[in-house]
Amino acid sequence: MVASGSAAGSEDRVTYVISVAAELSGMHAQTLRTYDRLGLVTPARTSGGGRRYTTGDVELLREIQRLSQEEGVNLAGIKRIIELSQQVDELRAQIESATAGRRGGELVPAPRTTALVVWQPRRGRRSP
Repeated sequence: MVASGSAAGSEDRVTYVISVAAELSGMHAQTLRTYDRLGLVTPARTSGGGRRYTTGDVELLREIQRLSQEEGVNLAGIKRIIELSQQVDELRAQIESATAGRRGGELVPAPRTTALVVWQPRRGRRSP
């Protein structure tokens, strides 16, 4: 494990060398190299080219393993799932950013889906 930055205990700044990330994810280091080459997980690099995996990278590796072993999804399918998940996250952030300054509105789930969040104006009560 390698701590970067001044807050060594901060989970988002902790990075792992490939052997530790492989152990934490339950995979072989060569598998991590393959996933990097395929673009499934892209760890940060040191100036010397060494891979540094974050906690988020390790979680993603575990999810890749779960999708592959438990769900039977091939690597091309897993790559597409990851891309779509990232797009959903980006769209959610855009929606939150666009609605942050509006008053009288709230984020509510869209009908018949949990994957999309839409903004709807708050309905006022009318007196009889």
